[in-house]
Amino acid sequence: MGCVSTAAVVHGRRVLDIVPSAFTEKNLIGKTCRKELKVATMLERLLKMMEFGDAFIALPGGFDTLEELFQIVSWAQLSIH
Repeated sequence: MGCVSTAAVVHGRRVLDIVPSAFTEKNLIGKTCRKELKVATMLERLLKMMEFGDAFIALPGGFDTLEELFQIVSWAQLSIH
């Protein structure tokens, strides 16, 4: 995701990293060149993604990636987002 968001910034797009505290505590993210919004939980991250996101993509990741993808697809199906 870092390469995709960096490319977006380079091409003049706005990018917001929404980072749960567990990621920063375990040093699971690298240096970013964009705005960061730190949140407490994965659920809060998902809610903020829904609030600020215009579009969503999923790249290979872990179980959290699948959880977020299925949640967004479910909400789209129910016309929540």
